[in-house]
Amino acid sequence: MQYFIDQVISGVAIGSIYALVAMGFALIYKATGLVNFAQGEMSMITAYIAWTIAGAASGNPWLVVGGTLLAAVAMGLLIERLIMRPMLGEPVFATVMVTVGLAVILRSATLLIWDPYPHKLNIGVGSEILHLGQSGVRSAQLAVMATLLVAVAGFWAFFRFSRIGKAMRAVASDERAAQLMGISAARIHAVAWVASSIIAGIAGVFLALLYDVSPSMYHVGLKAFPATILGGLDSVLGSGLGGVIIGVAENLAAGYLAPSVKEITGFVVIIIVLMIRPFGLFGEHEIERV
Repeated sequence: MQYFIDQVISGVAIGSIYALVAMGFALIYKATGLVNFAQGEMSMITAYIAWTIAGAASGNPWLVVGGTLLAAVAMGLLIERLIMRPMLGEPVFATVMVTVGLAVILRSATLLIWDPYPHKLNIGVGSEILHLGQSGVRSAQLAVMATLLVAVAGFWAFFRFSRIGKAMRAVASDERAAQLMGISAARIHAVAWVASSIIAGIAGVFLALLYDVSPSMYHVGLKAFPATILGGLDSVLGSGLGGVIIGVAENLAAGYLAPSVKEITGFVVIIIVLMIRPFGLFGEHEIERV
C-alpha cells in the first residue's frame, strides 16, 4: 500500500508539470484556434535561462524566479509579434507548421547557445525532503502541486471575472463577431502567448529542479499534449486535470508493469477516453481539430 501511495504522490508531482504545459497548449488554442507545437521547447529554453541566471546570481532564488519570468514574458511577446502575428489570416495548416518550425529552431538554438550536456539547477531550495506520513516528498514536488492549484484557480477567475478573460472567450467563440464589438484579436493573441509562455516557463523550472536541465526537456511537450487532448483541447482547466491523470497513470504503469510502458501510457489513456468522448473530458462538442 505504501508503494502505491508513493507512486501516486510522485505521479501527481510530475503530472502537475504536464498539467501546466497542457494548460499552455489549451490557452493558445482557446485564443487563436491553433496548436502550438513549440510549447515543450519554450519550457526547455526558459529552464536554460533559469540555469544561466542561477549561475550568474549564485543561485539566489528570487533573482532566478524574477529574471526567468521576465524572460518568459519577453519570449512570448517576441514569438507572437515577430512570428505569429504575420500569420494572421493565413491557412491554419500553414500556421501550425510555423510552430513546428519554431520548435526545431528553439531546439537547435539550445545546442548552439549552451551545450548538449545535462546540468543541475541549484537555487538553494527545492531539494529538501519533507515527510507526509511514511512518504518522503521533495519540497519542489509540493511546490509544483501548489503552483498548479494556484494556476487553476487563477485561470478560473481570469476567464470568469476579468475583462480580458471575457474578451478571450468571445474571440474563441467567434473572432469576427468579437472584432465587430471592438475587441482587438491581436491584443488577445498577445496576452495568450505571454500567459502560455509564463506557465510553460514555470513548468520548465520545476522540471529542471526535479530532474536536470538538458536538451531532452522538450519531451515534456510530447507528454503534456495527450493531457490537453484528454482534458479537452479548448478547456484550460480540463487540461490541468488531464495532466495529473496522465502523470499518475504513467507512474502506476511504470511501477506495476514495466518502465518501458510509461512512454505509451498517456497515449493509451487518450485513445480509450476519445473513443467514448471524442472532444475530451471537458471539451466543447464542436471544436476544430488540428
